Amino acid sequence: MNMRYLIPGLVLAVFAGAGATLVMLGVVTLPGFNDGEPFPDMQVEMAKHPDEATPAELQRAAYDAFEEGKYLTALSLAQDASAKGDPQAFTLIGRIYAEGTGVSRDPAKAAQAYEKAAELGDVPAMVSLASMLAAGKDVPKNREKAAELFERAALTGDPLANYNLGLLFLRGDGKPENPSRAAAHIRYAAEKGIPSAQYDLAALYQNGSGVPNDALEAATWMSKAAASGLTEAEYDYAVMLLRGQGLKRDEPKAVEYLKIAAEKGVAGAQNRLAHVYLDGVSGVPASPAEALKWRLIAKASGIAKDDKLELLIASLPPDQIAAAQKAADDWREKKAVQ
Repeated sequence: MNMRYLIPGLVLAVFAGAGATLVMLGVVTLPGFNDGEPFPDMQVEMAKHPDEATPAELQRAAYDAFEEGKYLTALSLAQDASAKGDPQAFTLIGRIYAEGTGVSRDPAKAAQAYEKAAELGDVPAMVSLASMLAAGKDVPKNREKAAELFERAALTGDPLANYNLGLLFLRGDGKPENPSRAAAHIRYAAEKGIPSAQYDLAALYQNGSGVPNDALEAATWMSKAAASGLTEAEYDYAVMLLRGQGLKRDEPKAVEYLKIAAEKGVAGAQNRLAHVYLDGVSGVPASPAEALKWRLIAKASGIAKDDKLELLIASLPPDQIAAAQKAADDWREKKAVQ
């Protein structure tokens, strides 16, 4: 199993296993101020007379404008609100400059806005700034400051902040290495439904890092991460099901997850699916043609050597090999346009 340390915008792979995939976390969530119709007239009035509006009114109008794609109006209103000390207005300014929505990307301005919002107590800004500092993307890397911000946000109960703080404790990077403390923060995030935290908590139980070695707990959390659609979890949970690792062996269910991961491009899942079709399992009859198709796909995805499957290729007649090659090519062409 691959342990993925997912500081937003950064992947730090530690345990070898399935291939890690970048997952972007720590995205600023827009407050749900306006669940009904937009307020274009209010935006215009606020822009014309910002001195007559409260910071909360300006901020609400700014977020409404942002949700409607009126980014320059949103920026102007957010700047007016920030001048009156509204923390969420600074966070919106940070997001606009970080993403370059309506303006040129300016990470320095984004970081400045996030820092001001964080000073004023805005949790999403703390997470966003910590993410930038931890990854060292567009700003100088500073894991110690990132850890401080993640910890402040974690104290408010923010799941992503707890998750990332746990990862720093686990690596001893920005925080002293403390596997037990790391596991506690990661478990909190996993219980709050963060799929990557569920995946990593499964890895902790499988490796006995910060928690007891417990195959049942590992399988339980891996199943949750797989059910959420996390690709690596789908593959690793399929392997657990095939082996009966921490749970009852379930070959049909394992094949379902293998197919999902294989369709998403996981080379290991593609190759293992080829073996399933080669040998046949409960509910899935052997099919040399399907086995060869998935072996060819896996080979193109990077798994160059598999002696057992290569023997299959050598034993098949040329017409079956050609048919399987066409099926593999058709699969790749279909994926290329999706």
